[in-house]
Amino acid sequence: MRVDVLTIFPGMFGPLDDSIVGRARAEGILDLRVHDLREFAEDRHRLTDDYPFGGGSGMVMKPEPFYRAFDVLGAGWKVKPHVILLSPQGCRLEQPRVAELARLPHLCLLCGRYEGVDERVGEGLVDEELSVGDYVLTGGELPAMVLVDAVTRLLPGALGGPGSAGEESFAGGLLEYPQYTRPREFRGRQVPEILLSGDHAAIRRWRRKQSLLRTAVRRPDLLSRAELGEEDRRLLGELKREAVLGGASEEVERLLDRD
Repeated sequence: MRVDVLTIFPGMFGPLDDSIVGRARAEGILDLRVHDLREFAEDRHRLTDDYPFGGGSGMVMKPEPFYRAFDVLGAGWKVKPHVILLSPQGCRLEQPRVAELARLPHLCLLCGRYEGVDERVGEGLVDEELSVGDYVLTGGELPAMVLVDAVTRLLPGALGGPGSAGEESFAGGLLEYPQYTRPREFRGRQVPEILLSGDHAAIRRWRRKQSLLRTAVRRPDLLSRAELGEEDRRLLGELKREAVLGGASEEVERLLDRD
């Protein structure tokens, strides 16, 4: 996959040289190119922002640098990229959308700043706007890095194992089960005996049950949308009978009645 990023702060993307994303880049799985938007400004001061028409505080990012960047970079693109503007006004990024984006050959991420981006950029260049959460950041760079990281993890070969990404939180609509490693006992807290049993079927069932429990308690909204099978419904019934939820909310109790 190729990803182009347009930003006025290209130095912020240094962390993407490390860890899984850095390895994916080194191995040619991800072709990430970060471009300084100021290089495409049309005046000698390399301005990328100006005062808003109609008055108001703050500055607005100008349309010309974005359009010129597409004119210049587009000459070398083999396919038209899917263009995403990172913006608090966009749809919230969730794992199903990440999986869809990971199947595309080329993304182009636009990082907004200040009071936003001139509306004509969205009208003429952008395919969709995405937000990483219902809060305001100083710019689109951190959301762009979040998106690159999330997408890269789903690229074939990026994690090293074919099943690595499939068992993580949100991959199947649920939160991931608890994880343990050595030592077997730590400050009075023991690793669950089932994980030491060697019974792979029992371990798989325990993990699924814990995933359902954790999702019901922490993110009941996810459980309400998850695609659950017959075994999941039986496990939910067991959880309800075991009364492990204590003072769970009425919403969680309603969800556990799905069996």
